[in-house]
Amino acid sequence: MANKALLIMDVQRRITEMIPGGGPALLQNIKHAQEAARAAGIPVIFVKIGFREGYPEISPANVSFSGIKAQGWFGPDDEMGAVHPDVAPLPGELVIDKKRVSAFAGNDLQMILASKGITELVLSGIATSGIVLSTVRQAFDLDFKLTVLADCCVDRSEEVHNILVGKIFPNQATVQTAAEWAASLKA
Repeated sequence: MANKALLIMDVQRRITEMIPGGGPALLQNIKHAQEAARAAGIPVIFVKIGFREGYPEISPANVSFSGIKAQGWFGPDDEMGAVHPDVAPLPGELVIDKKRVSAFAGNDLQMILASKGITELVLSGIATSGIVLSTVRQAFDLDFKLTVLADCCVDRSEEVHNILVGKIFPNQATVQTAAEWAASLKA
């Protein structure tokens, strides 16, 4: 199982409170997947949005991220930018900051995965049409084998979420629930 990693992406306190469906049910599903991964010896890696003091990574031309800068969100002192405590990392588990939408943007995630021999990613996160979609596309292009845990992702639009997990992601990934994936680890 060592060639797999579970990515918990953008499950940060601020984001879970902003996105409808980011509450207890989602967090419980992610927790289930997290516990199954840990029990199977699969690394759990957290990817979150995070910027340096003064936000030097944000261009004024980037409309979405300029709004984040204006709000003062996801900087080094933003306590609401931390991983949600219901799925918090254990000591020694990696937490990687990203600078744009994809989990690979502006960080060393790809290098870390390669150094650990990880060839298969299991994805969870907020939002399905944001980090999950962008990471599926980039990871697929990087030749990772992919699984998306449909009930461990949520989007502002339930319709968009359903289209992505039902019609788009199956072209590039296996789509399962957390329970299905956890059961497959015991088979």
